[in-house]
Amino acid sequence: MRLFGLKTCDTCRKALKSLPDAEFIDVRSAGVPSEVLTKAFDQFGEALLNTRSTTWRGLDDDQRSRPPLELLADHPALMKRPLIEWDGHLFLGWTPQTRTALGIA
Repeated sequence: MRLFGLKTCDTCRKALKSLPDAEFIDVRSAGVPSEVLTKAFDQFGEALLNTRSTTWRGLDDDQRSRPPLELLADHPALMKRPLIEWDGHLFLGWTPQTRTALGIA
């Protein structure tokens, strides 16, 4: 299981605490492999972009209009977090649905 997120993100910390065996990948320093990012975008679409983040607010309109995968490649902190890859499946966010799917009560 791999958890993509930010080490400073409270939600990612909560997820890691519940998933102690997960491999944590800090997207700011290591990025997200392009195949994982593409699969996540195919599955979640625009929901993969965190348009409420300070990174998003710092972008101008020209930057915001770029294709989402290009934006995420250049600004990995724009990704909604955490993105969890487990057993060939992807989960976005630390929602009750994600926790149930991962067997966390």
